Amino acid sequence: MAHLPINHHLQPLYRVLAGLCGVFVLVFGIGAVVQTGGMDLFAREDLPWVMFLQANRAFGILSIVAGVILLGGALVGGTLAHWINLVAAIVFLVAGMAMMTLLQTDLNLLGFTMATCIVSFIIGVVLLTAGLYGKTGSTADVRREEAFRHGEGADPDHGHRLTAPNPPHGQETIA
Repeated sequence: MAHLPINHHLQPLYRVLAGLCGVFVLVFGIGAVVQTGGMDLFAREDLPWVMFLQANRAFGILSIVAGVILLGGALVGGTLAHWINLVAAIVFLVAGMAMMTLLQTDLNLLGFTMATCIVSFIIGVVLLTAGLYGKTGSTADVRREEAFRHGEGADPDHGHRLTAPNPPHGQETIA
């Protein structure tokens, strides 16, 4: 992704927030699997409440997997966490929207409720923020990016192939 801030000063905070999202999802998943021990994998009726959300066994297992991945990314940090958070954000936002669409149908295989959709959106937005501000790089990367942002250097990622070049200050061209 072109021109995201590198080594943002709030990066540790966003990493902690992503880790807390991972802990929440993991604990929720474990609770859901424990609470749905004797139920069908894709049960949709009489689902137990776990951490103020309803879940079936399949949703609990998916939550455990997602929680482990998120927590692992937060613990490892760096570029890996940046990409894990971006991808997970998209997954949580799309899943929330898809399940909200399927809420009152027979295709609601994970037993989602409106509250679950809202929590999915909140986690998705937190992870998106963590991913966007979690890009890491060297001091030279930061200098090149800042020079480009202030019109004093070339595009470090060559990500703007379809746009005009970024001329240095005072040399802007008028079309």
